[in-house]
Amino acid sequence: MYFDWTYVFFVLPTLLLALWAQFNVKSTYTKYASQPNYARLTGREAAQLVLMQHGITGVNIRYIEGDALTNYFDPRSNEIVLSRSVYDSSSVSAIGIAAHEAGHAVQYAQSYAPMKVRAAIIPVTQIGSNLAFPLVLLGIIFSFYPLTYAGLLLFSTVVIFQLVTLPVEYNASTRALESLRATSRFSPEDLGGVSSVLRAAALTYLAALAVSVGNMARLITLANRRRK
Repeated sequence: MYFDWTYVFFVLPTLLLALWAQFNVKSTYTKYASQPNYARLTGREAAQLVLMQHGITGVNIRYIEGDALTNYFDPRSNEIVLSRSVYDSSSVSAIGIAAHEAGHAVQYAQSYAPMKVRAAIIPVTQIGSNLAFPLVLLGIIFSFYPLTYAGLLLFSTVVIFQLVTLPVEYNASTRALESLRATSRFSPEDLGGVSSVLRAAALTYLAALAVSVGNMARLITLANRRRK
C-alpha cells in the first residue's frame, strides 16, 4: 500500500489547525452570544453605527435565514447581509460580527487596495482551485511537466488570494473595533468580547492560508520527486 508522506507532512497539520480554528471561532461566538452589550444595540444598529462613523451612506443592511456565522458584505449590491441571529441580536458576538462586515463596506467605499486586488483575482482563483490538482496530477502521470507547472501556477493564485485576504480581514476588524470604541457607548467588557470574537474569526483566515501553502508545498514536492 502506498503511503503518501507528503500529505501527512505538509497538509494534515494545516487541516488540524483549520479544524481547531473553526472550533475556536464557534466556541468564542457561543460564549459572547449570551452576553448583551451595554448599549443594547442590535447587530444591524452596530453596523449602521460603523458606517455613520465613516460617513458612509447608501449601504443596505438586510438579514437572511441560516447559520449564525453566515454574514458577509456584497460589493456588487453594496449591501451587508447578516444572519437573523446577528441582525436582531444585541449580544457582544452580534455587534462584533456586524461591525466587521460594516468594516468591509467602509473598505469598499474608500477603495482599500488589498480589497480591490482580492476582488480582481477571484475569477482566476476559482479556476485555479478547480483545475490545479487535476492538471498537476495528469502532468505527473503522463510525465508532461508543462501541464504540471501550469497547474502549480494556477494553484499559486489560490495562495495569493488567501494571502491578500489576511490584511483585508484584519483591517476590517480593526476598523470595526476602533469605530465601536470611538462611540463611547460600549463597556470595556463589551469591547474585550468583540476583540476576542474578531480575533478568533481572523485565525480561520490564517488557517486557510496555511492549508493552501501546505497543499502548494505538497504539489511542488510531488512534481519534483517524480521528475527526479
